[in-house]
Amino acid sequence: FHRIGIIALMILLQIGFYIVVFAILSSSPYYRLFSWALNLLSALVALWIAGNRSNPGYKVGWIIIVLMFPPLGAVAYLLLGGNRLSKYNQRRLKAMERKVRQNLGGDCGRSDVLSQLKGPDAGRIAHYLEEQVNCPVYGNTRTTYYPLGDDCYRDLLAAIQSARQYVFIEYFIIEEGKLWNSVLQVLKEKVKEGVEVRVIYDDVGSIFTLPADYPGRLEKLGIQCRVFNRMVPVISLRQNNRDHRKYMIVDGRVAFTGGINMADEYINVKPRFGHWKDNAIRLEGDAVWSMTVSFLWDFTQKREEDLRRYRPEPAAAGAEGYVQPYHDCPWDDEPVGQSVYLHLISRAKQYVYITTPYLVIDHTVTMALSLAAKSGVDVRIITPHIPDKKTVFEVTRSYYWQLLQAGVKIYEYEPGFIHSKIFVVDDAFATVGTVNLDYRSMFLHFENGVLLYGTDTVDEIREDFLATQGRSIQVTAEACRSVPLPRKLLRVLLRVFAPLL
Repeated sequence: FHRIGIIALMILLQIGFYIVVFAILSSSPYYRLFSWALNLLSALVALWIAGNRSNPGYKVGWIIIVLMFPPLGAVAYLLLGGNRLSKYNQRRLKAMERKVRQNLGGDCGRSDVLSQLKGPDAGRIAHYLEEQVNCPVYGNTRTTYYPLGDDCYRDLLAAIQSARQYVFIEYFIIEEGKLWNSVLQVLKEKVKEGVEVRVIYDDVGSIFTLPADYPGRLEKLGIQCRVFNRMVPVISLRQNNRDHRKYMIVDGRVAFTGGINMADEYINVKPRFGHWKDNAIRLEGDAVWSMTVSFLWDFTQKREEDLRRYRPEPAAAGAEGYVQPYHDCPWDDEPVGQSVYLHLISRAKQYVYITTPYLVIDHTVTMALSLAAKSGVDVRIITPHIPDKKTVFEVTRSYYWQLLQAGVKIYEYEPGFIHSKIFVVDDAFATVGTVNLDYRSMFLHFENGVLLYGTDTVDEIREDFLATQGRSIQVTAEACRSVPLPRKLLRVLLRVFAPLL
C-alpha cells in the first residue's frame, strides 16, 4: 500500500488499456487499414525524432523502440519522449526566466573584466553563462571546500543557527536520520525566533524516505514546505524532470551546495555501498544571491513574488578569485551543465581531473575527452568501485575501453561509492555541483553548480582528487579485454538505451 505501489498499479492499468485497445483493433474488419495507419504513425514519429534537436544518443534509443515495437513504441514516445511543454509549463518557464533576468541580469557583464584578470579562457566560459542563462560572475565571495560530506556537517548546522531572516532548503533527497533531524531541530528553534524557513524536496528522490503527508507535518512546525513535481498515476514525460539541485541558503549571505543530500549515507553515518565519498562547497558573500534567485520556490506555486526583500547588502571585499554559480533547466533547450563541462575540457592545456558517480556520456563528451587526451592533456576520471545502481555501472564500464584507447586514465574508488561531481583544470578552474556525467543530469533534471576561477579552493579540489586517486584502482586495457563476451554484449545493449535509463 505504499504510494509508489499504487502509482505503479495505475500506470500498469493504463498500459493494459492501450494493449487491449490495440488487441480489439487487430480483430476488427478494418484491421488492415488500422495497421497501415499505425505503421505510418510509427514511421512519422521516427522521422520526427530523427529531425528534432534532441541529443543524438537519445534519438537512437527512441528510434529503435519506435521501429521495433510498432505501434506501441510510437505511443510510448508520444507519452514519454521529447521535450514538449504544456502551455502551463511554458508559462512557468517564461516566469522563471523573467525572474532570473530581472534579479541577475543587471549583475551580468563582468566577463570582460574576468578575461583581463584571469585570461581569455575564463572570460569565454563566464561570457557563455552570463549571456545564455543570466548567471553573473562575482568577487567578494569566500569559498570553503569540503572533501567529504562528513566535514561540512558542523558548519552546516552553525550556518543555520546564525540565520536572522530566512533559510531556504532544496534537496533531491531528504531522509529522517542524524543529518536531517539535526537540521530540523535547529530549524524549529529558528522558526520560534521569527526566521522564515522554506523547504523543497523532490517527490521521486524522497518517495521512499518521507511519508506523503510530510509537508503537512513541517507546516505544523511553522516551516513552509513544497514537494517538487509530485508523482501522479499518469504516464507522462514530465515525470522525468526532477529537481536534482542541492541548496542550503542562509540570509542570502551563506550557501552550501555540492553532491550531498539530506540523508545519513552522505555523512557516512549509515553505511551504503562501502565508504561514501562526496563533497560540498560553502559560499559566503555576493555570489550567494545568484543561488537565492535560482531557488525553485516560484516553480512550486502559481504566483510570482518579489525577491528584492531577500537580497542582502553587498559583502565586504577581500576574497581572492571569482565565483560563478550556475543553474540548469531541462525545458529551455540549453544544456548548461554539459556546456560547462565541454568548456572546461576544451580549455584544458595541462590537465583535467574529473570525479563522477556515473559515466554515461554522449558522443560529444566522449570525443571531447578523447581529443583532449590525444592532444597531450592529462585526462583522469574517477568513478565508483562499488556501484549504487548495477545497470548504470555496467553502462559506465562500457565507456572505459574507448577512453583508454584515446589515452584517458580511469580509476575506480576502491573503498566504496564516489558521489562527488567535480572538474578541476590546470590549477585555474574548477566546478563543484550536482551535475553527473549522464543523460539525466545533463538533459532531464534541474541542476546547479559553482564555477571557481583562481580561488584557493581550486588547489584544494586538485589535492582532494589526487588523494582520492591514491585510494583508487587504475583501470587497465587488459582488464577491459578480459571481460567475458556475454557481459560485453550486455554492455553494448545497455549502452544503446543508456539515454533512456
